[in-house]
Amino acid sequence: MPSLRSRLFYLIMKNSHLFRFRFKKENHDWHTHQAILRFREQCEEGVRRFGKLPAGIGIIPERIAGITAEWIMPSRVKSEKVILFFHGGGYVSGSCSDHRVHVSKFVRGAGVGALLFEYRLAPEHPFPAALDDALEVYQWLLEQGILPHNIVFAGVSAGGGLCLATLLALKKRSIPLPAAAVVLSPWTDLRCSGKSYHRNAKKCLSPQGSWTAFSSFYAGGHDPGLPLISPLYGDLHDLPPLLIFTGENEILYDDAVSFASKAQECGVKVTLRVGKGLFHCYPVCAPLFPEATRALDEICTFINVNLTNQDCFKNRLI
Repeated sequence: MPSLRSRLFYLIMKNSHLFRFRFKKENHDWHTHQAILRFREQCEEGVRRFGKLPAGIGIIPERIAGITAEWIMPSRVKSEKVILFFHGGGYVSGSCSDHRVHVSKFVRGAGVGALLFEYRLAPEHPFPAALDDALEVYQWLLEQGILPHNIVFAGVSAGGGLCLATLLALKKRSIPLPAAAVVLSPWTDLRCSGKSYHRNAKKCLSPQGSWTAFSSFYAGGHDPGLPLISPLYGDLHDLPPLLIFTGENEILYDDAVSFASKAQECGVKVTLRVGKGLFHCYPVCAPLFPEATRALDEICTFINVNLTNQDCFKNRLI
């Protein structure tokens, strides 16, 4: 049973329109570019109100082949260990500014620096733009002398799906894979075929109708079932250890559960955590309620366990 704090937080988020003195939620035609631009504005507005970084975390801007990125660093970096972070936003939104607070929680808890980057967004830049950017950034890390076993991928929502698609693309290109990956509420099926898309439609915090629109924007003229768009349909053999979180009441529940099940069948070491009565990407809400705090602790432990102790990062950033 979910904790009282998590239920209270869910009710506040689900009925946030009431705190703006609106008795009905805003309805958008998510297939319009105007709605996407407004969505991006709302994400940035939320950060301006609640986006305070924890103490002891620093930001170092970076530019990688034209891609905006930033290092999110703890005050003391123990070794050359890197979290490569894939932001969420349905492939149509997301930036360093509206995700750095979330990433800083991983950084502080694990004591490991993170590289957060802004991949190109749909509808202006449909598939494979985001994937190409992710591959470019990972290749850049390797060129800096950072070893694959000193890198852990982490991603949320669409970023979780992109994280997994990037693993498939790297494997296909015979590029060494990172040590492990942790994904929260990953979007693995852009065909939106899971039963939870209907079963949890009224429970989920995400706007109704948004996922199918976002899928059409990102896929462009491609089949949304292509493995590098929807990693659920890929060959999952030989992937590194995975830690997957999903909320029982979210639309992407089946995306996470089905991917975890298929990966296990392919011999991948997978840990799946289902937050009972919880919602999309709930671990990033730590420390607001106990389930999120426990999840974040497990994520940070997972990151540390799967990274080696080699130390070649400090000469560059410290």
